[in-house]
Amino acid sequence: MLNKPDKNKDRLRRHDRIRKKISGTSDKPRLCVYRSLKHIYVQIVDDTTGNTLVAASTLDKELKGNYGGNVKAAEAVGKLTAQKAVEKGIVDVVFDRGGYLYHGRIKALADAARSAGLNF
Repeated sequence: MLNKPDKNKDRLRRHDRIRKKISGTSDKPRLCVYRSLKHIYVQIVDDTTGNTLVAASTLDKELKGNYGGNVKAAEAVGKLTAQKAVEKGIVDVVFDRGGYLYHGRIKALADAARSAGLNF
């Protein structure tokens, strides 16, 4: 019997490769995405200080109960993240897809964040 490939291990390897090239500054923080089966989480992080500036997920009180781990949820989280970021004066970010393929929920989140006012 063959062992199944560990997809998360491969994703983490891709994420490490991406993180070698991408880092967030105070001028242009990093928008990082984590995706689980039931939820999607987003943070905007300043890597120079290690502080999370903005965070949103499907577990936030504005979205909880209405969405799960689907494309509509990703769009809602992207829109909410962009609104919170613009309120704090953050417009330019670097997108960190977290080793996930730029497809489906990740693409929907990115498109929604762009349409709500973030530049990346």
